[in-house]
Amino acid sequence: MSWFRRRRTTTGRQGERPAAQADLDHLEGFVRSRRGVEAFIEPKTTVTETTVMLIAHDGEWTRRRIDGPDGARRFAHKMAIPIYDVRLVGYPQRMRDYNERRKRAAN
Repeated sequence: MSWFRRRRTTTGRQGERPAAQADLDHLEGFVRSRRGVEAFIEPKTTVTETTVMLIAHDGEWTRRRIDGPDGARRFAHKMAIPIYDVRLVGYPQRMRDYNERRKRAAN
C-alpha cells in the first residue's frame, strides 16, 4: 500500500514556491527606475517564503517573494546590484529614516 508514502514535489525544494513573474517584473522595474539600489535577502519564516527587499539611495523600499536565497543572488547579479543577508548586516538607517519621514507626512 502506498498510503503512507510521501508525495514528491516538482517545484524544487519542498515547501518553496517559485517567485511569480509579476514579482520579478516589479523588482526589475524598481531597480531600473531608481538609483543606488541594494538588495537584502530576508530568510524564509514559518509564515512567509524567502523575500528580497530592495532599498534605493533615499531609503525607498519594496519587498517581494523570490526563489530562495540563490534566486535572490541570481537576480542581484543579473541586475548588477549589491546583495546582503539581512541577518548579518541588518537594514540600513536610510530605510528607517524614509519610513519615519512617511509617517510624519501622513500626520
